[in-house]
Amino acid sequence: MRVFTDKLNDFLGKEVMVEGWVNSRRDHGGLIFIDLRDNRGLIQLVITPDTAEAFKLAESVRDEYVLKATGKLRERAPELINPNIPTGKIELVVSELTLLNRSEPLPVNTHDDGPESSEELRLKYRFLDLRRPKMQKRLARRSEFYRFIRNYMYDHGFTEVTTPILANSSPEGARDFLVPSRLHPGKFYALPQAPQQFKQLLMVGGVEKYFQIAPCFRDEDPRADRLYGDFYQLDFEMSFVEDGETVRKEIQPLYEKLTTEFAGKKLVCRSDTAKKYIEKGETVPRIPYTVSMDTYGVDKPDLRYGMELIDLTDVFKDTDFKVFKTPCVKALCVKGAANLTRREIDEFTEKAKKLGAGGLAYILYTDGEEKSPILKFMTDSEIKAVRERTGAKPGDAVFFGADDREKVNKVLGQLRIAFADHFGLKKNDEVALTWIVDFPFYEWDDKNNKLDFGHNPFSMPKGGLAALESAKTNEDKLAIVADQYDMVMNGYEVASGAVRNYNPEIMYKVFNILGYNNEYVEARFGGMLNAFKFGAPPHAGCAPGLDRIFMILEDEDNIRDIVAFPKNGNGVDLMMNSPSEVDQIQLDEAHLAIIPDEDD
Repeated sequence: MRVFTDKLNDFLGKEVMVEGWVNSRRDHGGLIFIDLRDNRGLIQLVITPDTAEAFKLAESVRDEYVLKATGKLRERAPELINPNIPTGKIELVVSELTLLNRSEPLPVNTHDDGPESSEELRLKYRFLDLRRPKMQKRLARRSEFYRFIRNYMYDHGFTEVTTPILANSSPEGARDFLVPSRLHPGKFYALPQAPQQFKQLLMVGGVEKYFQIAPCFRDEDPRADRLYGDFYQLDFEMSFVEDGETVRKEIQPLYEKLTTEFAGKKLVCRSDTAKKYIEKGETVPRIPYTVSMDTYGVDKPDLRYGMELIDLTDVFKDTDFKVFKTPCVKALCVKGAANLTRREIDEFTEKAKKLGAGGLAYILYTDGEEKSPILKFMTDSEIKAVRERTGAKPGDAVFFGADDREKVNKVLGQLRIAFADHFGLKKNDEVALTWIVDFPFYEWDDKNNKLDFGHNPFSMPKGGLAALESAKTNEDKLAIVADQYDMVMNGYEVASGAVRNYNPEIMYKVFNILGYNNEYVEARFGGMLNAFKFGAPPHAGCAPGLDRIFMILEDEDNIRDIVAFPKNGNGVDLMMNSPSEVDQIQLDEAHLAIIPDEDD
């Protein structure tokens, strides 16, 4: 019989057949030992000269050859037991050995021990890199992750529905991948950035609670926490829902169960401000966007640590210190930072300058005294107020930001993250969850000097049509709040959701404000607008990014290590040589022509 390495202990004393790759081979003269590996583990093969054909073959095999071995399982001698593997107490005495395939010398390491090959090589030979036990466990773990999520959704009454991959272009905030139509020259499909329109149409179609593990496609620049091109999200929607809190209460237990039951981690929240936004009966805070930006300098705060931005603008409103004569002065109190070296302080100062600050003022609190180049410019009352407001103790340091509020938040927000990294405040066995709510419906696009959507054009503005019609100036429009919400996990945005705009009149108006006429809206979203005229129920949903969540729960810093076939940092699939050129006949069929760059 064929058995797998994780079941071999059940067959002691019996004849079995195993198949796998040669993990290692050791020739002891009269005996040859081969560690045979499949995706469940290892088994030691013992080949003796008594089995002449098997022994002759065993002399010639090399690492990663594919073998089939038949023999009897026996206990190892006590002194030969390997306690580091589940099958370390047994071995297979081979009676028959078959070579299934040979392997050329390997360009990458397929073992977890030894030096790890470079990422470029690992991605080029990903089919070999996947043989590593770590990667095999990661793929199996991801399968468990998906099963855990699906079971939760089924248990909560959701229906799984797949939606089209070839769709229409939609303004989701990133570039579309376009697919030319052969049958309709000059027209294009777009790979969906998200199944947004389809899932809303499902609500109109009477599917009360929908979900799918959906592939999404966005032409965004890759980075360590974002895959290039395609990624997967848990896409779900609920009808007869008029507020975001209903969605949050429905899905929040899944995040908590993934953290504690699936990943075995501890849920924490160490920010005093965040704790004030934990509603009665809840465990996860709901922090307004403006509060998050003002308290943490970012809209995706890591709450595994406190270190909040402290507003000192009122302390320095009458100061004679020129550097602090600005619209906003804030500070970070960093515990234990008084021991930073001059070089380390200079490095943090350089980071602040790269973020747009003129420098980085600070006060070090040592035993019984303060030390800083700026103390001579401050009054005693200002020095005292800083100490009391920040709660600085001996051993701490206070770092300042002074400029307009937006820039101060940006600089200190990033320094907060950098200090947390430096002092090891991010514990891998802990997860901090928070909802960020009440996002601005519109934002100012500095690049194009105009208003644009802040998040999602299909969201419902709080206050509905009345809020839109009463907004006359850009300032009024920027003050409109959407019923949108993000889930943040350990400083990463892992989901975005909203109450949807199911009212055609409001849909026209949100685009009209940006200068788009009704004809434009009908041309781009006619299918959805038409559906909304036939009794669309109020609905809302969310879309957790599964790749990023899994990366966090698996303690990985690089998202490319948690998927089977990722592209590299330049968006290239080194293994499949993609993207690649295509034949002229394919271009002709798609009615396309390549226009050379001017530099070519």
